[in-house]
Amino acid sequence: MRHETIDAFVLTGCTDLAPSSAQTYRSWLRHMRATVAWLERGEQAPPPMKAPKTVSPPYSPAQLGRLRGWAERLPGQARGDALALMALAFGCGLTSGEVAAVRTGHLRCLDCGAVVVTVPGTERLIVCRAAWEDVLARAADRPGDAFIFRPRRAARHAKNLFSSWTARHQPTGGLPALSVRRLRSSWIVELLSARIDLGVVAAAAGMSASALARYQHFVPALDEPTAVALLRGRAM
Repeated sequence: MRHETIDAFVLTGCTDLAPSSAQTYRSWLRHMRATVAWLERGEQAPPPMKAPKTVSPPYSPAQLGRLRGWAERLPGQARGDALALMALAFGCGLTSGEVAAVRTGHLRCLDCGAVVVTVPGTERLIVCRAAWEDVLARAADRPGDAFIFRPRRAARHAKNLFSSWTARHQPTGGLPALSVRRLRSSWIVELLSARIDLGVVAAAAGMSASALARYQHFVPALDEPTAVALLRGRAM
């Protein structure tokens, strides 16, 4: 059970498995190998090599405002795609796979004006930010049950779904390209900056509350009067 033998088996013998399942098999076999080596030779398992997890930096509020202005000036379907991408990733905090999966039938408009998004495969409560409700409300009114982002595609997992679109639609005026990961980071940071309960943010994001600590250094510090009011317990 050499490491290279395990890797060769996973690469050649697990081709029908999803990448995550193949990785799980590899991990199990390596744990078995470490146990056998310890029992037979007293060989200690090598320390795991882990790279620190990083998060994509959020856009600044100014960049987000200018990106929306750029998106609204795009012609035809490109305008709808750009706004849908921003509404789902920055307005709702969806991941790339979730943005790709959401269809018009997954949107529910409440009497109060809020838009709730039901993401396939998840049960978490996802409510669009008020500033982006109009984009999703218009999408919900479209006939049929098309995808929200790039509705003319037939497949959910289209090849290069995001990279091909962003390559053709580069923002002007020195603005950075649209990125689902950066838009989602911006959503998380905006919620944390609003001092929304960490449990609520974590549940909506599908993360643990401890994982949100990675975004905390992007959150601006409170000014002293606001901090005093919160610590005191009085309404601001």
